[in-house]
Amino acid sequence: MAIRVIVNPSSGRGRAGGLVPQIQQTLAEIGQAAAIDVARDGPDLAEAVRRARDLGDERVIVVGGDGTIHLAVQELAGADTAMGLVPAGTGDDNARMLGVPRGDVRAATILAATGAIDRVDLGRVATADGTERVFLGVMSSGFDSLVNERANRMTWPKGDARYLAAIVGELRTFRPVSYTADIDGREVHGDAMLVAIGNGASYGGGMRVCPDADPADGLLEVTWLHGVGTLTFLRVFPRVFSGKHVTSGHVSTVRARRIILNAPNQIVYADGEYVGPLPATVDVLPGALAVARGRVCA
Repeated sequence: MAIRVIVNPSSGRGRAGGLVPQIQQTLAEIGQAAAIDVARDGPDLAEAVRRARDLGDERVIVVGGDGTIHLAVQELAGADTAMGLVPAGTGDDNARMLGVPRGDVRAATILAATGAIDRVDLGRVATADGTERVFLGVMSSGFDSLVNERANRMTWPKGDARYLAAIVGELRTFRPVSYTADIDGREVHGDAMLVAIGNGASYGGGMRVCPDADPADGLLEVTWLHGVGTLTFLRVFPRVFSGKHVTSGHVSTVRARRIILNAPNQIVYADGEYVGPLPATVDVLPGALAVARGRVCA
C-alpha cells in the first residue's frame, strides 16, 4: 500500500515539524513504509497532496492542524486516495470529529496508516467574490468569523485560550447583524449574532456549535444564534462547549442540504480559514472524502 506523509512544519507554532522522527519510528515499528514530504508553505503542501492523489497513493497522512486539513481536502474531495491525520494544530476540531487521538502521536499514526477507511461528507461554499471551497468541519459567519479574524492576528495566549481571549475582545464592539437565508427553499430572515453551518460539530478548540452534525448523513446542520444583548450572549455562548446552547430559546437549529446566506458586510470562515464575503451558497457533497476514522467520543 502506497502511503505518503505530508507535514506542515509551521502547524502548532512549529510543533508539527518536530513530530517527524516519532512518526517515522512508529511506521517502522508497524512495518509500514512511507514517503515523507515536509512542505515549505501552504501552496507547496497542496501541491504535494495533489501529486500523491495523481500518482494513485492509497493514503496521504496529513500532519498539522485544521488549516492544514482544509488545504488537503481541497485536493482530495471526490478522490480515491484516503486521508489520515496526525493532529498537530491549535484546536484540532476535525481530528476530534473523526475520532483521531489528540496528544498521542503514536496512536494517531497507527490509525492514519492502518485504520479502516470510511467515506464522509464535505460541505461546499461559494462566496460573492467567486471563491469556492470545500470544508470538513464548520463554516461560520458573524461573531465567530470576526473572532477567527482576531484570533489569527494574536500571538498570545497560545492554544485554546487564544479563542477565548479573542471572544472577549470582539464582544466589546460586536452588534447583531441582519441575516437572510434560503434553507432548502424556505426563506428565513432576522437578526443574528452568528450563523454556523456544520458538517462537523465543533470549531475553536472544542466549541460544539453544531452539536448534532453528522459528517456521514448527507446533511448540514445550521445553528442560528438570534440577536441578543451582550449579557444574554454571555449566558448562552459558554454553553457551546457542551453543545447545550441549542436548548436555549435564543438558538434555532435545522438540517438542510443547501443554504444561501446573506448579510451586509459579513465574511465567511470555514475550518478556521478565511473564504470570502457574503452572500454565500453552501451545500453538501455526500461521501466526498475517504478518511481513516477512529472511535468518536463526545
